[in-house]
Amino acid sequence: MTGRIWAIALNTFREAVRIRVLYGILVLLLGANLMSFVLGSMAATDSARVTSDVGLAGISLFGSLTAIFLGVFLLYGEIQRRTIHTIVSKPIERWEFVVGKYLGMALVLSVLVAGFGLAMVGVLVANDVALTGGIVKAILLSWCEVLTVAAIAIFFSSFSTPFLSGIFALAIWVIGRVTPDIEAATQAASPLIRTITTVTLYVVPDLHLFAVSGRTVDGAAVSVHGDFVSWAYVGLSAVHAFGWIAGLLAFAAVLFHRRDFA
Repeated sequence: MTGRIWAIALNTFREAVRIRVLYGILVLLLGANLMSFVLGSMAATDSARVTSDVGLAGISLFGSLTAIFLGVFLLYGEIQRRTIHTIVSKPIERWEFVVGKYLGMALVLSVLVAGFGLAMVGVLVANDVALTGGIVKAILLSWCEVLTVAAIAIFFSSFSTPFLSGIFALAIWVIGRVTPDIEAATQAASPLIRTITTVTLYVVPDLHLFAVSGRTVDGAAVSVHGDFVSWAYVGLSAVHAFGWIAGLLAFAAVLFHRRDFA
């Protein structure tokens, strides 16, 4: 079983690295890092803050968009090319295929985030900005966010078209980023709004956990430029991410198993 899943993951990785759009996204992110260097150099004060903020925002934004793109098209591509008929005719379970596809995408995304992170570190060093533990933690949290978004995308791709899957995954990403505002809406006067917002908090991953710099955690302001979250927070956030990933993959496997490819 492990061998079959790993074989699918490696094949998915090779397939993904041949996608030209992926290199376009990589160029955009490298451009964002270059822009952070330029903006940091132009800033009259707090050049370190500008450089690191733009770099981290680029990792989160472009990493998540890449995750949505890969999650939407790599699984559906097998159906569109009808190679899925050959795959499911072999002694392989459909859930193994889904998990293998996700692991392949996770490998690609991990390499990309690592590359993005190294590029950002290079920009910080070139801008004479010290690399702090807060920045390392922020990059790891962005990695957790990207992997969670990939699981969201593959979940929708298991039963829907690429266009709708992309729209749904993007909507969940946006909603997951504003969970504190949704939580505040649970105190609204309208029972309907309270019900909708409460249900939303249960069915949408809390992606706000992975982008907390400049916000409040447990009543205290945190920032990568000062007092940031602890390693315990990073660990608990990772557990939250991988819990959602496991649940989304389980639902995706069930839906993909019931899908008719005729």
